[in-house]
Amino acid sequence: MTGFALGAAAVLLLVWLRGRLAGFGAQASGDYAEGPELDIRSALNGALLCEGVIYGPTGRAKSRFVGEFDAQWQGATCRMAEVFRYEGGAVDRRDWVLQLGNDGAISATAADVMGRGTGRQQGSAVVLRYKIKLPKDAGGHVLSVTDWMYATPGGSIVNRSQFRKWGVLVAELVATIRKAEVQA
Repeated sequence: MTGFALGAAAVLLLVWLRGRLAGFGAQASGDYAEGPELDIRSALNGALLCEGVIYGPTGRAKSRFVGEFDAQWQGATCRMAEVFRYEGGAVDRRDWVLQLGNDGAISATAADVMGRGTGRQQGSAVVLRYKIKLPKDAGGHVLSVTDWMYATPGGSIVNRSQFRKWGVLVAELVATIRKAEVQA
């Protein structure tokens, strides 16, 4: 191996290690045992408003959206309908079924989720990991998603998600989720 190739391999290894040990992917639900408690049965219940931005792989804002969610719990099972309206006029819909275990474990399914998503609710955060298949008009790619939701002192949730293809970051989402104001 040449000196250049060895140096390049070392740099790639260091970048990979940083992401695994000190970056977004290194978070664990136990890191958030302290702080405002996040119980998804109450925080993600009823009519919700979500507003956010999607960033491309270079960190530039690519799209903005508003989402309207309706989450209904029956025992440990939640059915959550999401409607996203993007600034360009596109509309996406997703219907989730979430199952919450007594230990905080979360199982999640949706039509565009490959298999079953898994996660955990603990302390002031929730993590959910799953593979999502994009629609054909968006390339039809399957992306690995890591969703983190963090409770805020005011009762809103900050959602940060990363989307990866073959381990490479292709998009990131940052959004707020809060109870929708009901019109009288």
